[in-house]
Amino acid sequence: MTDPLLLAVYIFVFPGFLFLLACALFFQYIDRKLAARMQHRVGPPLLQPLADLIKTLGKEVIDVKGVDRGAFSAAPLIALAAVMTAFLYIPVIGASPLAFQGDLILVLYLMTLPTLVLFVMGWLSRNVFACVGAIRTVTQLFIYEVPFFLVMLAPGLMAGSWSISEIVAWQQVHPWCAVLQPIGFVIALIALQAKLERTPFDIPEAETEIVAGPWTELTGHRLALMKLAFDVSLVTGSALIAALFLGGPELPWVIAPVWLAALAGFGLFLIKTLAVLFILATLRVATGRIRLDQLNDIGWKYIAGAAVFQVALVLVMNAWWVQP
Repeated sequence: MTDPLLLAVYIFVFPGFLFLLACALFFQYIDRKLAARMQHRVGPPLLQPLADLIKTLGKEVIDVKGVDRGAFSAAPLIALAAVMTAFLYIPVIGASPLAFQGDLILVLYLMTLPTLVLFVMGWLSRNVFACVGAIRTVTQLFIYEVPFFLVMLAPGLMAGSWSISEIVAWQQVHPWCAVLQPIGFVIALIALQAKLERTPFDIPEAETEIVAGPWTELTGHRLALMKLAFDVSLVTGSALIAALFLGGPELPWVIAPVWLAALAGFGLFLIKTLAVLFILATLRVATGRIRLDQLNDIGWKYIAGAAVFQVALVLVMNAWWVQP
């Protein structure tokens, strides 16, 4: 895609920022609706996430005494910009025009920024509950981030590339990485749930213990943008897992004309991403919050060990039959 106009449409309209914002609100609706139906409730109407966003954006912003107002307001924008940029490198309707060797590393780095921003905001807010939540946030980060990076890089090792688009193309002529790496697929889902601080990994928030953790002093548009950043992270994380482990938008057959093939690929990719969301929603409803020490034991004793085993298994498979 060399046309500057088409590139601008790709970045800002579809499947760029505008599409991503709409998708984030829709995914929030699906997530809440699934949880409600699993609990025998009706759930929110379709436009409820949009109404909540608009309402929160219009709320009063309460500044914490002694805190840099500009930095506090800019932090949520940094988090939102990071995950929105990460989404541009994920192939949605074919290979991303921004793809390059190493974009997988960049995406994983950008997806870490919202958690770090949340930690900084909680720590600087001078609220005891927010500080405790911020410590829990960064502690939890060190537990899940290592296995998450290991298993998300494993498809790249198998495909011989650090480009997400090339990994997706590799799966068009090979089995999905979810089939070849089932352990890594499961760990990726669990680690993404922890990265998004969703139940059972909502330890930093823990409303019954520390009010709202690092979110306690966030108000008005700061709260709205920070929540939107995590909603976008849900879309980006689900799409990334769908691309790396489920083949992304690549079709196993040839369809003509090209526009119909692109449309079919996008529909298939959307179904795969929604399937990942369904698993995350089910996990959120079916479990209760665990303690930080329990997460530490599970993370380092089992999940990290399984992630290392998966990477070693991929290297063995490469040596024997995957790579030419």
